[in-house]
Amino acid sequence: MRQKFNAQSEFNFQPSNLKLTNQYYAKYEFISKILDENPNLVSEAHRDLEKPLKYAKTKGLDGREHRITTEQVLRTLLCQVIEGASLREIVIRLDDSNFLRQFVRIYNGPMMDYTTLDKLKNSILPETWKKINRLLGTYAVEKKLISGEKVRIDTTAVETNIHYPTDSSLLWDTFRVLARLITQAREIDSRAAGSQRFHVKRAKRLQQQIARKAGKAQSTSELKSRYKALIEMVEAISTSALDVRRMLEEGSKHNRYTLFNDLLVQGLIDQIEHYVNLGRRVVDQARRRVLLGESVPNDEKLFSIFEPHTELLKRGKAGKEVEFGHMIQIQQVRQKFITDYDAFEKKPIEHQLLTPALKHHRELFGCDPKILAADKGYYESVEALAALRENVDVVAIGKKGNRTREETELEHEPAFRHAQRFRAGVEGTISFLKRVLGLLRCFNKGWQHFASTVGATVFSHNLLALARA
Repeated sequence: MRQKFNAQSEFNFQPSNLKLTNQYYAKYEFISKILDENPNLVSEAHRDLEKPLKYAKTKGLDGREHRITTEQVLRTLLCQVIEGASLREIVIRLDDSNFLRQFVRIYNGPMMDYTTLDKLKNSILPETWKKINRLLGTYAVEKKLISGEKVRIDTTAVETNIHYPTDSSLLWDTFRVLARLITQAREIDSRAAGSQRFHVKRAKRLQQQIARKAGKAQSTSELKSRYKALIEMVEAISTSALDVRRMLEEGSKHNRYTLFNDLLVQGLIDQIEHYVNLGRRVVDQARRRVLLGESVPNDEKLFSIFEPHTELLKRGKAGKEVEFGHMIQIQQVRQKFITDYDAFEKKPIEHQLLTPALKHHRELFGCDPKILAADKGYYESVEALAALRENVDVVAIGKKGNRTREETELEHEPAFRHAQRFRAGVEGTISFLKRVLGLLRCFNKGWQHFASTVGATVFSHNLLALARA
């Protein structure tokens, strides 16, 4: 059975005389206390980590193998978010810090490498982070660390890790990835891949020429001719990739490969199919937009072949006409504790999120809030606000557009203005999540890992909020 906890502790022989250092220590010590008081947090993570931990081991200097516990993984991931470090950076920082070693409960044992940590991190599902955050919220209510009189709600965008998408860059991405996969197949089975040249430099040169001439009206005909040539090259290499895929399948079927190579071949077959399908979408939207002059709806567009789940977001922010990523919603009480959050694969209609938010608030606190504050995006109608006011004393949601005299007077009432000042505090939390805890851009690949990153960041933020309180 895999271990959840490391019960062994050691003495702290390095007290500090610096106030700042002691504050840093106190923050982690309080977080450690909360984790110790809530073993169910580790138990939730252990359900996802139990299987991968069977194969996760570290070796000491003496060559002995040491097992990794779920508690160590969870605490290491907390350190990564709080310290704002990458996986490579955090394993070095933990390995070099006696205090953080003690917090993570590694002590004098060997530190896990970042590839192992990455696999374990990606094993924790978004639903598990959701459960962990809700368990922490229940604990905070029971200990009277948070109260539910006031609640504020807001949405924000979290970017995915993609370059700015253009038709030419997406075509070039498709071409170079398929060329790389065919080259890898050629190294395993030269008969399957053949000796065809791909003219990678020519494709790259076409993409660069398109990028330089884009936006110049006098070069429209030249752009179309270059786009046509690049599209033809992508279609040709897609056809070649499908031929290679078919030959690899036949080779695997007739047992022409060793066990190890056969595993590599199966991976190549899946990747070729994946990127060829995405390449077809890229070619289709480039042909429609550039060659045929059609206006392709954003819902039909592909913005990255590496993060195909990415959505285009138009929020009207100054300096950012469009963003590429996903919307998230956070629900926060007066103590800056985030009681609930959601990540949306498709941009939601904000006013439809109020009812589920209030439902969760009642489940957590046992009653409706006295004050509900949100921005104008959550406004639906006068009737909807009146329905909310049946259970909530102050509903501070400004109206978009023109207001009647009664609506203007309502928004100038002291209670409404006070609630809107309370609402503004959520902007500071969003800034902290992005600027300090690294949620400005998600560097994990795939929608599932995107949602997990949001959950881990919210969990770290809540522990810090309780520590500050």
